[in-house]
This record gives sequence, C-alpha cells and structure tokens, in this order.
Amino acid sequence: MHELSLAAEILRIVQDAAARDGFRQVALLRLEAGALCGVEVDALRFALSAIAQGTCLAGARIDIEQPPGRAWCIECAAEVEIFSRADPCPQCGAVPLRPCGGHALRVLDLLVP
Repeated sequence: MHELSLAAEILRIVQDAAARDGFRQVALLRLEAGALCGVEVDALRFALSAIAQGTCLAGARIDIEQPPGRAWCIECAAEVEIFSRADPCPQCGAVPLRPCGGHALRVLDLLVP
C-alpha cells in the first residue's frame, strides 16, 4: 500500500509548515488527487487518519479533490477528459494520448485555527 508512504510524506509537509509558520493544530487539510495519479483516495484518507494521532494533523478534516484526467490527442489535436492512462481518445479513438492534467497528488492548502 503506497498510500501509507504518501500519507507520511504529506504529514512531513504539514509538520514542516507548522514548524516554519508556528501553528500547532490543523483544522482542515485540502489535497488534490487527480484521477490519473494512481492513488486510492479512501486508502490515503485512512492512512492519514492512522498516522495523524499525536501530530498537528490529529482531528483535522481532510478534503480530497479528485479532478478528472485530461490528455492531449495528437490525432485530433484536442484536449479530452479520460479516466485511465490506457483510455483511447473519446472523440476519435486514437491511442496513445499524452496526459496533461489530473495526474498530480498535491497539498492545496491548510486551515489553521
């Protein structure tokens, strides 16, 4: 389960921000996990909750936005929405497509009391 190592890295980012900015508690953590980033969102949420105990992230609400995948089709020169990196172009059926969005996992922001 690579979501546990991802959760550990997210916690490190949050703790680094807490040390730098001087806060002790996070009320809300907002993440983005694009449809193409290969992350199981429920597993990530569970992992974050499991490792947050005793940290500034304990008790925080965790919101995870899941933007759709976007890709560029060379054949029809269009940006299209996809749900998997293996999807063909929904307009012309061409493969492969070049992913251009929805492939990132990132911390968007923190709300601290």
